Amino acid sequence: MTKLTSGYSLLIDSSIYIFRAWHVWPQNLFDASGMPINAVYGFAEFIYQLIQTHRPERIAFAFDEKLTHSHRRRIFPAYKANRPPAPPDLVHQFELCRHFVRALGLGMVVRPGYEADDLIGTLAATERALGYHVALVTGDKDLTQLVHDGDLWWDYARDRRLGLRGIERVFGVRPDLIADQLALAGDKIDNIPGIPGIGMATAARLLRPFNGLEALLADIPRIKTLKIRGASRLMHLVETHQDTVRLSRQLTAIDCHVPLTEDRPMEPGKIDHQELSNCFDALCFNKLQRSRWWRLLDKWPAC
Repeated sequence: MTKLTSGYSLLIDSSIYIFRAWHVWPQNLFDASGMPINAVYGFAEFIYQLIQTHRPERIAFAFDEKLTHSHRRRIFPAYKANRPPAPPDLVHQFELCRHFVRALGLGMVVRPGYEADDLIGTLAATERALGYHVALVTGDKDLTQLVHDGDLWWDYARDRRLGLRGIERVFGVRPDLIADQLALAGDKIDNIPGIPGIGMATAARLLRPFNGLEALLADIPRIKTLKIRGASRLMHLVETHQDTVRLSRQLTAIDCHVPLTEDRPMEPGKIDHQELSNCFDALCFNKLQRSRWWRLLDKWPAC
């Protein structure tokens, strides 16, 4: 893993790395009471590697809450309704992961009615206002829309880092047009409706001449004049589905103005040594594993 240069505020999309640990780490890891802990185990290792390699001075972990009362569900009740509920063996591990982050003294944000994406967007805006660049630690393409000049979208598991130009090269549009692109193409994972027959690449080709979705929808007849294969058909598709696209655009946009109450969430605080020891007990860490962590934390600003 290549070390990240200093000066970045790290914003962690926690759920992705918990789910990844759930799938990747052995299923035969249990606590003393027989409850599975593989996701917590893997998430703890992810945090260890992140701290050991990059020594971030500003870092926060964003967690999702239940979507039942989210603003996106109010707009579109079918939003993410296609996703099966998390297995019971994983649900309790999410709370253990939060507890582990708190014990380490690391910043954590969670807010009923908001997704981690919105919390990350809000923290990113706040950090930029303070003069920091941000690194969005995630594998979710939706978060590419938050990247500004000097920022990074960082798929940590693959050590893939994209800046402003990298995102435009990969997705075909600037980060500020990603939400528009997703509104046109839809997103099956999040159950966001788009225009049938229009994928991300075609959406990019439609958006570039207009420099945005609003201008495109304001001049739909112009689409048939574009040098795009099937331009007339695309014009009719956009005209037919324009209301759906406007709805979808409300779902794909990340809210960067969530009211946060955490006091300085980006600055590592004091480690709760007793609670961290309790976490190590719950994870059945042996003496060598505990020593490894304490050696790391001896040099960590939160001590």
